[in-house]
Amino acid sequence: MKSVLVVGTGLMGASIGLALKAGGFAGEVIGWDARAEELAEARRRGAIDRALAGREAVLTTDADVVVLATPVLPILDWMERLAPALKAHQLVTDVGSTKAEIAAQAQRLFGRSGRAAFLPGHPMAGKESGGAALAEAALFHNAVWLFTPPAGELKGGERKAAEPESAGAWRETVKSFGARVREMDPKRHDEVCAWVSHLPQMLSTAISALLEDRFAGDAEGMAAVQAIGGRALREITRLGSSPYSMWRDIALTNSEAIAASLWALEQRLAHVRENLRTPELREEFSRANRFRAAPRS
Repeated sequence: MKSVLVVGTGLMGASIGLALKAGGFAGEVIGWDARAEELAEARRRGAIDRALAGREAVLTTDADVVVLATPVLPILDWMERLAPALKAHQLVTDVGSTKAEIAAQAQRLFGRSGRAAFLPGHPMAGKESGGAALAEAALFHNAVWLFTPPAGELKGGERKAAEPESAGAWRETVKSFGARVREMDPKRHDEVCAWVSHLPQMLSTAISALLEDRFAGDAEGMAAVQAIGGRALREITRLGSSPYSMWRDIALTNSEAIAASLWALEQRLAHVRENLRTPELREEFSRANRFRAAPRS
């Protein structure tokens, strides 16, 4: 692997560039972004060695690996554009937060005779705010980096068929970032992430928006909230700073699973509300304590 092209040089893309360099990658890291300021910042931070100008330059790249580090809908669009343009020796991978649609499109467009391979991926890392200015090489250290081969290519959590050599090289590169690689079926990925990632985001967004609505017109009350609200409030509203531009695509491509988790949460909150003065509230706390105390692999 001599060169990597990162399409999208915001937080994730620029962090991948920095992680490549910190991990000892001796090749060239190339970048492209629709936003000139992000591309310039990634270059200034040393995340990329060279910037591409124009979308056509991406389609004609000879980079060994192309990393799509944009929101999900642009990833799907880039896949359509890149599939007929790239060569068989090249690998395309991504960092999209939902995987079922991406994996299905990868199965349809890539891996055929004469075409590049595609390895769907999702690093479980990030920050509530984006941009190349916040990128860091250690972003993926000790984070799980999920790979989700298209449905039918996994059996018992293991790959059934041999991967292209380029895919194996990228897996090893990800490990050099300090990430922990894990396999998952794409549909299962979206279901689990709806509970462990997408639901917490929607909850934080709703609580933050609720507080804004409740106290925005009450300067004294808002001042009290800001003065009294401690670590718990900061932690539960931290994700409320996340950009809509990214979460729009997640909501659109994982609507069913997110809606199911939100409905379950609504029912659970109603249960808590109805039992504020009964022993059942103690049981609810006990269940929550058991979850937090359970050993995790």
